[in-house]
Amino acid sequence: MESVRAGEANGKVSQRKTLLVVDDEPDIRESLRDALEDEGYRVAVARNGKEALEVLRTLEKPFAVILDIIMPVMSGAEFYAALQADALFADTPVLISTSDASRAPSGVLIMKKPIDLERFLDAVANLF
Repeated sequence: MESVRAGEANGKVSQRKTLLVVDDEPDIRESLRDALEDEGYRVAVARNGKEALEVLRTLEKPFAVILDIIMPVMSGAEFYAALQADALFADTPVLISTSDASRAPSGVLIMKKPIDLERFLDAVANLF
């Protein structure tokens, strides 16, 4: 029997949901975008927390954030704090994707790098 992720029908996301992938590594950013688009998500990308704050305001809800922690300009932890401080976005689901989980904010779902794609896609489906 084939498993179906939450929110999926026929292997694709049943409603187009948006994810913001925030990572300073271009290869990771693009690989995650490709995998998520293949699953039927709309995907926006940002290279750091500052850029992500700008992109955030252009997104249509429902959306969630896939967030690296260690980035230049504005770290993932700084972005997460800004997100939580904004009443419009404080309830946004966040999945931390990082090689150093000790730097992640407490109480947030964490996926350690390198990412296992199946586990990652299951975790993303459960964000919504």
